[in-house]
Amino acid sequence: MRLNNYEMNLPSYSIGEKVYEHIPAICEPYGKKVLIIGGEQARKAAEEKIREAISSSSLTIIGSILYGKDCTYQAVEELRKQKLYQEADMVFAVGGGKALDTCKCLCIEEEKPIFTFPTIASNCAACTSVSIMYHEDGTFLKPHFFLHPPKHAFINTEVMAHAPERYLWAGIGDTYAKYYEAKISSRGEQLEHFTALGVAVSQMCLDPLLQYGKEAYEDNKKGICSYELEQVVLAIVVTTAIASILLTRDFTPDYNSGLAHAVFYALTAYPVIEEKHLHGEVVGFGVLIALLYDGQMEEFEKIYQLNRKLGLPVSLQDIDITPEKFIPVMEQIPHMSDVRHYPYPITEENMNEVMEYLENRSMQQDSH
Repeated sequence: MRLNNYEMNLPSYSIGEKVYEHIPAICEPYGKKVLIIGGEQARKAAEEKIREAISSSSLTIIGSILYGKDCTYQAVEELRKQKLYQEADMVFAVGGGKALDTCKCLCIEEEKPIFTFPTIASNCAACTSVSIMYHEDGTFLKPHFFLHPPKHAFINTEVMAHAPERYLWAGIGDTYAKYYEAKISSRGEQLEHFTALGVAVSQMCLDPLLQYGKEAYEDNKKGICSYELEQVVLAIVVTTAIASILLTRDFTPDYNSGLAHAVFYALTAYPVIEEKHLHGEVVGFGVLIALLYDGQMEEFEKIYQLNRKLGLPVSLQDIDITPEKFIPVMEQIPHMSDVRHYPYPITEENMNEVMEYLENRSMQQDSH
C-alpha cells in the first residue's frame, strides 16, 4: 500500500550535569532576546544557572514570568497578550509538565522558537509534540497536537537530582504505562512504520525502570546525580516522548493511550486527585487495572511489586478514592477516547470484577 507523504520530527536534547553550557551554541542562531516562562519553584531551581551559562553570549534575558496555574487555553492567551512575549525572539520554558505544555501551546503553532528546561522528571513534556490541555476547573479537556516538538530540551541532571523525589516517583508510573498501553492498543494490527517503531521504542519505557528505578529513586532522595538516575530520567523524559511522537503521528491517542490513562482522566473529576496526587502516580495505579483487565497476570505481579517497592499506589485508598466514588468512573471509562481503539470493549461489569480483585489483593497484602 502506497502511503501519503508525511514528515516526522523527533526530539533534540542534551543531558548531563553541565548541559546548560550548551545553551549559547544551540540557541544563538534563533535570535538574541529570551523570555523565560515557567513555574515559581522551577525558575528558582534553574534560572540562576541559565543566566550564568549565557552571561558571556549574545543572548539577553528580557524577562522571567509565571506561566499561570494550569495548562489551559486561557493561560496561553494571557501569555500571548504580554508585550515581553511579543518582543522575545525565543522562549525558554522552565518547569514541569503543565508549564512546558502551556509554553508549547503558546509558541509552536506560531513558530516562535521554544527551548525546554525540565526541572523535574515527572513526564515527557519537555520533548513531546503535544500539550495536554485542561479546563479551568482542572479537569482534563483534550490533547493538542503539533507537527514538531520544541527546538531543543536541556535536561540538567543536577537540577533533577535535587528536585523533590515525588516527581521522579510519579514519572516512573507514567513511563511504564506507555509500554503496556502501546502494546495492548496495537495488538493484532498491521501497523504503519511510525506506529510500529513507536511500539518497539516503548519497550525502553519499561526495561530501565525495572532495572534502575529503585536505585534512581533512592539517589534522588539523597540529591545524588548517578548513572541510575540519568537512565531513569532518559526513559521518562526522552524515550517516552519519542514513543509518543511516533504513536500519535495521526494526531489521535489510539496507540498512545489506553485504560491506565482513562482511569486518570476520569478521576480528575474529583478535586482530591489534583490537590494531593500526581498524574503519573495515578496512571501507575491505572496500569494495574489495565493489566488485570487484559489478563496479563505475570506482568501485573511485576508492576504490583514494583509499585509496592517504590510506594506507588496499589489500591483506591492509596489515591484517596472510595469504592463508591469509583462507580461513576467505571461508568464513564467505556465511553472515553483513550479506550476507543482497544482490541476489545471496556465494560462496567468487567471493570467491577477487576476492581474487586485488586482491592481484595491489597487487603490481603496489608494483612500480612
